[in-house]
Amino acid sequence: MLDYDKEADAYDASRGGEARAAAASEAVLGLIPQRPGRLLDVACGTGIVTRRLAANRPGLRVTGADLTPAMVRMAGARLPGAIVRADSRRLPFADGTFDAVTSIWLLHLLDDPEDVRAIVAECARVLRPGGVYVTTVDKAAAHDAGSDIDAVLAARPRRPAPDAAGTVTAHAVRHGLRPAGHTSFRGVDQGRSPRTTIADLRRGWFTQLPPGEPRTEEFAARLSRLPDQDRPRPDPVFGIRAFRRPATGQEHGTT
Repeated sequence: MLDYDKEADAYDASRGGEARAAAASEAVLGLIPQRPGRLLDVACGTGIVTRRLAANRPGLRVTGADLTPAMVRMAGARLPGAIVRADSRRLPFADGTFDAVTSIWLLHLLDDPEDVRAIVAECARVLRPGGVYVTTVDKAAAHDAGSDIDAVLAARPRRPAPDAAGTVTAHAVRHGLRPAGHTSFRGVDQGRSPRTTIADLRRGWFTQLPPGEPRTEEFAARLSRLPDQDRPRPDPVFGIRAFRRPATGQEHGTT
């Protein structure tokens, strides 16, 4: 996993900045009921999306949580007094505290399947009855846009996707949540070019291709032979799933 303390300063600019944050927040809020309450943004990073969630839904009292000190500092500057440092696997909140919980671009980062289960369990735990959990899923697959870059990378080794929609749904259901909708949004300005993909390979962004290894350099060489080295290919389309904790009295299908 990347060192997010070191990544913090350049994080937003390298991942679509305000344009992608705007698209993400709009999609997330489309799955959250329009009513007052409290929202927790888990692993909020720099707060670039968290701030938009708060600004675009004034009726929600928004809290952000992240484990990385540099990210917490940046998010705290965007939302003073609303950011806490916390481990997503052990959230420092009582059961049923929030009306909505979000985790955007978190689950795909996890190497241990047990961590995915633990985070979904915690997000479910802190939801009130009737509350909604919204999370991104299938992030790696979203980048396979059918381009010549994807054709070159098709043979690369891959790990099982920790944020696969089926896996996340199974965890959510196991912890008392029910599927409540899905949507998608375009990763604005996130389309790969051959040159940026080579740089990402050599930075270790492809987790099964460590920097400096011969196979990594083989893929880099093949990418370097593609035409239009600086032309971005199609943007990814990210998927989002929503899950609801049944309201009191509906846990077993009663009304």
